[in-house]
Amino acid sequence: MSTFVVGLTGGIGSGKSTVADLFVQHGAALVDTDAVAHQLTAAGGEAMPALIGEFGADVATVEGALDRAAMRRMAFADPLARARLEAILHPLIRQVSAERCRAAATPYVILAVPLLVESGAYRERCDRILVVDCPESLQVERVIARNGMTVDEVRAIMAAQVPRQQRLAAADDVVSNDGDRAELFDRVSALHLKYLALSAEKVKAAC
Repeated sequence: MSTFVVGLTGGIGSGKSTVADLFVQHGAALVDTDAVAHQLTAAGGEAMPALIGEFGADVATVEGALDRAAMRRMAFADPLARARLEAILHPLIRQVSAERCRAAATPYVILAVPLLVESGAYRERCDRILVVDCPESLQVERVIARNGMTVDEVRAIMAAQVPRQQRLAAADDVVSNDGDRAELFDRVSALHLKYLALSAEKVKAAC
């Protein structure tokens, strides 16, 4: 892939979306795998015929979109159902995200993948891995404020993700999101300049 791709990830509540939005403000293209998944499973989405064929009409809403609550219950109750769901969705998400990265007309692309380190499949497609990091206590605090979850619910989600230190070990770059927005903006601005320079080097090397 000739486009310079920065894989963006981080634990729940770390502020991945905020950081991604700041890069977009600087002119970067954003390819968000969560957004791609939502589009694929919307009414008329490319994944819906296969999902209905695999799991039956009960996983679709009246409008024809994926009934996320029904699918979530099925996936949690049966690990094999989750594996079947992922076997349909993940290749499509990878295909669409790769196409969008290639089509980007910007010097570099932010490829946002919440489970980038866990999946492993995206690492080889990224020139850099950027981890958004903050203390775990702050993660819990943010998710409770945002989603109204209990501490135990947030901790359970965090336990299903790779540990913070493992995520940091996989990073080429780390942006700390433990201060105010002005501090975060400055940190993203510095990384933006770095990625512009690295992108230019990649283009030069390819010539």
